[in-house]
Amino acid sequence: MNATDAASAAPLLAVRDLSIAFRGPQGEVQATRGIDFSLQPGERVGIVGESGCGKTVTGLSILGLLPARSSRVTGRIEFEGRDLLTLSPREMRAIRGARIGMIFQEPMSALDPVFTVGEQIAESLRTHRGFTRRQAREQAIQALDAVGIPLPQRRVDEYPHQLSGGMRQRAMIAIALACEPRLLIADEPTTALDVTIQAQIIRLLADLSRRSGTALLFITHDLGVVAETCDRLLTMYAGEVVEDARVDDALVRPRHPYTSGLLRSIPRLSPRKSVLPSVPGRVPSLTAMPSGCRFQPRCAHAGPDCGHPQALQPVDDSGRRARCIRQTELVLPGALA
Repeated sequence: MNATDAASAAPLLAVRDLSIAFRGPQGEVQATRGIDFSLQPGERVGIVGESGCGKTVTGLSILGLLPARSSRVTGRIEFEGRDLLTLSPREMRAIRGARIGMIFQEPMSALDPVFTVGEQIAESLRTHRGFTRRQAREQAIQALDAVGIPLPQRRVDEYPHQLSGGMRQRAMIAIALACEPRLLIADEPTTALDVTIQAQIIRLLADLSRRSGTALLFITHDLGVVAETCDRLLTMYAGEVVEDARVDDALVRPRHPYTSGLLRSIPRLSPRKSVLPSVPGRVPSLTAMPSGCRFQPRCAHAGPDCGHPQALQPVDDSGRRARCIRQTELVLPGALA
């Protein structure tokens, strides 16, 4: 989908002012604050940031998979015109797997150990598509073959513990893709795969998006995968979106210092004994968030005004946004610098 088509289409997913808090022994802590973004049909958006920035909990909140007793989710998550936060558990069950699929980060804990992988793929097809047992089994074999699992006729009857880590991850992807959902949330989907299978899975996800108009929300640490697969880049830091830009624009000229730091940290060919740039410090604890700009303690460009709260402001007419008061005056290096 080109930029003109994406701009004219109604959003498939619109997340507005999404805030997630967790209750613990020390009281309630805020995990994300004011998350705001949208996806058009067929659009591929990558979410990047260090561990602990709120990427995974944002994805889980869309499907209503956060624990109800210990979490509080506010804002709006509009999917196909319906606010998912207002739906009943029964209504959400009809959406999970059929309209929205998710590839979880850890397949061993996501797969049910007492059912074969074929049965777990077939369950979704029988529930949401009305397939017979025989039809669902045949489709499960095809799904395993599509994600590159050898001997799918045999693997379909094996249990998760009988598969290698990479095969379990591919089986998890097969389950998520079985019903060809309108939106696919992929949380580190290629982490356990070797380079060859990783490239195959990335092509599979991109082909599905192009062929059926499936939108892809790609949560990852791998900026190379985002550059190859996605149309837009969302950078998250300390529970906030700090930059929202087209991938090509972000690679050439990032507008937030954190995005620039992540891009400069990508290993590349360089003279021997040269120092790999890095972002100093660590992501702050949920119980000790800095006032004002949350990236300020780690930012080399911080000034006096950075002590005030920062809004996600438009950068230009393309829809690009950045949460930095100095965005118009800084010239930040990107991946190509």
